[in-house]
Amino acid sequence: MRYQLTCVRFILTILSVTIASPFGVSAERLDHGLIALERDDGSVYLGWRWLKEDPSDLKFTIQCKNMDESEWKTISENTDANCSTNFIDPSVEKGKTYTYQLLVNGQISGNTVLHVDGEADSYISVPLQGEYDAKCVGVADLDGDGAYEYIIQQPNFNTDPYQQPGYWKRSPTTYKIEAYKRDGTMMWRYDMGWAIEAGTWYAPFVVYDVDQDGKAEVYAKAGEGDPRSPAGHVESGPEYLVKINGETGEVTAKTPWLSRDGFDDYNYYCRNFLTVAYLDGKTPSLIMQRGTYRLIKMQALDKDFNQLWYWEATGEYEKYRGQSSHGLITADVDDDGRDELVMGAAVIDENGKGLWTLGMGHPDVCYVADIDPDNPGLEIYYGFETRQKTDGMCVVDAKTGRKLWTHKEPTTHLHGQGMVADVLADYAGMETYTGERDTPDRWLYSAKGQLIKLYNGGTLSPRALWWDDDPQKEVAMNGEIRDWDGQTYLKTQGRVLAVVDCLGDAREELLTSLKGELRIYSSAILSNSPRPCLMQDHQYRMGVAAQTMGYYYPAQLGK
Repeated sequence: MRYQLTCVRFILTILSVTIASPFGVSAERLDHGLIALERDDGSVYLGWRWLKEDPSDLKFTIQCKNMDESEWKTISENTDANCSTNFIDPSVEKGKTYTYQLLVNGQISGNTVLHVDGEADSYISVPLQGEYDAKCVGVADLDGDGAYEYIIQQPNFNTDPYQQPGYWKRSPTTYKIEAYKRDGTMMWRYDMGWAIEAGTWYAPFVVYDVDQDGKAEVYAKAGEGDPRSPAGHVESGPEYLVKINGETGEVTAKTPWLSRDGFDDYNYYCRNFLTVAYLDGKTPSLIMQRGTYRLIKMQALDKDFNQLWYWEATGEYEKYRGQSSHGLITADVDDDGRDELVMGAAVIDENGKGLWTLGMGHPDVCYVADIDPDNPGLEIYYGFETRQKTDGMCVVDAKTGRKLWTHKEPTTHLHGQGMVADVLADYAGMETYTGERDTPDRWLYSAKGQLIKLYNGGTLSPRALWWDDDPQKEVAMNGEIRDWDGQTYLKTQGRVLAVVDCLGDAREELLTSLKGELRIYSSAILSNSPRPCLMQDHQYRMGVAAQTMGYYYPAQLGK
């Protein structure tokens, strides 16, 4: 009974977030994302999206035919009273190829083909146009057909502006941005050129439909020519924000990037961010940021690159210096129906004014979510890279910055991205996980600040995702997807790039990179819990858009 009540509460929470969002957001016109995966027992799993615009008298129908058949046969019908968005087809035969199609209230809304070969891989392979390893991946609909494309940056090489030995390395080649359809069709390649060094902080890009024409664009930092110094640094030359047509890869507009003026040196001015926010609650804007550790500049632009506002950490905002994280999070922290920018240990309001700052320095770990269900609104969890006598880990109220609980012992250098997720059913809300860089200490706390366990070693950045059929998330780490302290569901291959609800039902896919291949792992576990597509939650969608412009931080649902 406790599990059933938890499931109902979880479903209602997602429903309220997804359907009753205060944002007047122009939703992506998504298809139902039908997928077919072969299971260990030889059957076929079928999963699809439940969209918020689906009619109230909803009826899902699955039809099938194999290569020897000319007529469709109906194998599943679900009405709104039993609105499961997946199905197991046990009638398949090894060696045959099957085509499945989904009907929504009698109208065809997608199809997929699967050859049953006896191999239960639980992933879709997207071949790349070369034996390289993708560094990161964006997800968006580039051509307006309702299906997501996958936009990678390659090769997987990173140099850091920090000049100590072992950090900065000369870029061996230029970054390329490439767009792929799910079947591996390459749409285009854009070469970022030698004016952009091959590193996370030099080369931010985002993929989103900012101009609201129904097709996503790519926005990226750009330069001109080859302005590298003899040492390999780019210290001069023009810098731009460019708009790239999502269908063709053609640059269609550009505007100056935030200037290098006022920064102390190369290490500080080479740190750049780019994201999307609905500052008025209705239309998307672009946000550029320069600087992390000292001076910080931020600028908001509309779809035509007109400035909406400019902000920097000087004058009355001197205490905001050095407060940036390794990402820029879009979230409505004060519940006014408009997005703020959580740049780290400080928040910028939608009007370009400082909202609050902790003044504690640079956090490596930073997540905005409904961590504590008893505290109204959203919370932010921090793990600070800067040395702290106390409070190095803390949860604060997102609207005010008021600390709800803190870690009372000294910390030296909390590192990586940590984790914020509900992974344990015995504790209300979301658990938080963070570790030290130079010692094996790893802390798992409850949403209320109760220390659940101090671990001796382990990953610094587990990736949480919904995978099975319960309200808790599982984790992807060390080449497997498993419960936090229990059952292993799947062995995986490749370096983890992202966790995104990009296919099938509202559980999340794990995207990994191998040489010459992008893999999309998706759950083939039957779920009877109907949940709307997570990509229709505003904060989650903004989080996905931001995942290619800094360190990778998994997207979180809004309140």
